[in-house]
Amino acid sequence: MGQFFAVFATDRPGSLALRQRLRPSHQAHLRASETHRVVVRLGGPTLDDAGAAMNGTLLVIEAGSLPEVEAFMRDDPYVQAGLFASIQIRPWHWSLGNPEMRG
Repeated sequence: MGQFFAVFATDRPGSLALRQRLRPSHQAHLRASETHRVVVRLGGPTLDDAGAAMNGTLLVIEAGSLPEVEAFMRDDPYVQAGLFASIQIRPWHWSLGNPEMRG
């Protein structure tokens, strides 16, 4: 593996009920490392300006390639249900706060 990717996904407006209904299966997907060649290193929902309602997702994924991350995201229950209005996947260099980079 060894390469990190940041995933920024923004929910479609008015989709909070869909997000809440699918959240358990989405979380199971993120933890099912045996079915994909990626590891989710950190993640969680983004929040609205008031910090109250979930409105998107931020993930840091370790994988061997961008196509592996894209395949992983295609299989996410949120993606399959059309929750996201947009998804950006960017290669990312994890420096600050990375336990493997201390020294």
